[in-house]
Amino acid sequence: MEYVRILRLTSITWVYYMSTQKIKAIKTAISPTRSENYPEWYQAVINASDLAENSPVRGCMVIKPWGYAIWENMQQILDEAFKRTGHVNAYFPLLIPLSYLEKEAEHVEGFAKECAIVTHTRLETQDGKLVPVSKLEEPLIIRPTSETIIGECYSRWVQSYRDLPILINQWANVMRWEMRTRLFLRTSEFLWQEGHTVHATSTEAREETLKMLEVYANFAEQVMAVPVIKGVKTPDEKFPGAVDSYTIEAMMQDHKALQAGTSHFLGQNFAKASNIKFTNKEGQVEHAWTTSWGVSTRLIGALIMTHSDDDGLVMPPKLAPVQIIILPIYKDGQDDQKKQVLEYCNEIKVALEEQIYNHRALRVKIDNREINAGERTWDAIKKGIPIRLEIGPRDIAEDAVFVGRRDLSPKKKVSVNKDEFINGAIKQLDEIHNHLFDRAYLYRHSHTKDIHTRAEFEEFFNEKNSQNSGFAVCFSSYGEEVTGIIKPMKVTARCIPLKTFEERGKCIFTGQEDCQKIIYARSY
Repeated sequence: MEYVRILRLTSITWVYYMSTQKIKAIKTAISPTRSENYPEWYQAVINASDLAENSPVRGCMVIKPWGYAIWENMQQILDEAFKRTGHVNAYFPLLIPLSYLEKEAEHVEGFAKECAIVTHTRLETQDGKLVPVSKLEEPLIIRPTSETIIGECYSRWVQSYRDLPILINQWANVMRWEMRTRLFLRTSEFLWQEGHTVHATSTEAREETLKMLEVYANFAEQVMAVPVIKGVKTPDEKFPGAVDSYTIEAMMQDHKALQAGTSHFLGQNFAKASNIKFTNKEGQVEHAWTTSWGVSTRLIGALIMTHSDDDGLVMPPKLAPVQIIILPIYKDGQDDQKKQVLEYCNEIKVALEEQIYNHRALRVKIDNREINAGERTWDAIKKGIPIRLEIGPRDIAEDAVFVGRRDLSPKKKVSVNKDEFINGAIKQLDEIHNHLFDRAYLYRHSHTKDIHTRAEFEEFFNEKNSQNSGFAVCFSSYGEEVTGIIKPMKVTARCIPLKTFEERGKCIFTGQEDCQKIIYARSY
């Protein structure tokens, strides 16, 4: 009879599969593994890499230093990209008068059930308890997004075509009550950036929308090493109040889709609601054209679920808080040996930090904590540090370093001449990025299928055949009839890919002619 026995030894989990014929040991730092329980694996990676934890307020999270360092790197790189495209940063209020949301009917309907509301101005003690007093004449909404409050400002700032375009971005937090939360992927409060721009023409605004979509796609692929599909949302999936919503969609390792960023062409809808008008060159007064676009801390969830493995987090080098970690190895009580090893390690650290990678000095750290060397190694692995160097007296004698890469097996380590490693460090980081991207791209490709019939679609998303699921690409219409078919399968329309936007065919669900290709998937 075959059975499983799990033993926890320090930070490592050993899983023994025993039968009358064979004994096999599999060592992982994360339990359960992806194949055993993907949602629990995701949470275990966050715990093991010390990224975040749940807060006392249900649905909110505490982002710990390692997780926040990743977000800071995302911020810095994206902020530079925004500024290269002419945008500037500003800050707008956290609280929005309820009447502002009511100005745009579709918008308020889309967010009504998610809004957190402030109704009183202060607390007083009554019978030993704090109670709200002094009710506000008008309730205030904690921003679920800022179109309405920013629109009010723009209505005052815009008078003439000479005031346009306005290209503003805001780094902020937002609040949307969530029933089912998961760290980084869906929390009631999260961090993000939201761009809000105003233009004199529809053409300008749509060009802006697509430009920012491209910024997001480049960031995902060239920085996060996450392959994405650029597309436009179907009308029933677009942002409330938008004319068109554009998206980048990524596939996670459980075959589900994740919306990694959106850019919205708002037309004149919000300009009319907020009274954003300008006098054009012909002296006529007209409503402006606006856009909004944003990404959030959900990107950290995308990063975890795209690259990480059963040993923990795997970080793409450009976002890693520490890109190279140096692990000195020496015997306790041998001070001369310790001094020699640390001097050698520091020499390498200084040489590496003089190098520039992705426009910044290499981020290098020496981990000299007084804990077991094996624990320091596994801590680096679980936190996803791209390159780790193990250096002891033998390596110094050979003028070498012992190198392990996080994108490869923990067992795969090689001895490399010190100068050779230093001179080739940037190249190795690029190789890691390319390896992560190629691996994720091939994974998505192998789980994407062209679907030609409804029966084939239903078989693809048959829950009893989970290995078959992923991205289904088919000609399809949209609306209530299609929604009624796909909803029981827990499937949604992710996007109409821009790459195949002009292709037309017959809907596999309704038989309607002249339909576009749509990507369907289960999603987060």
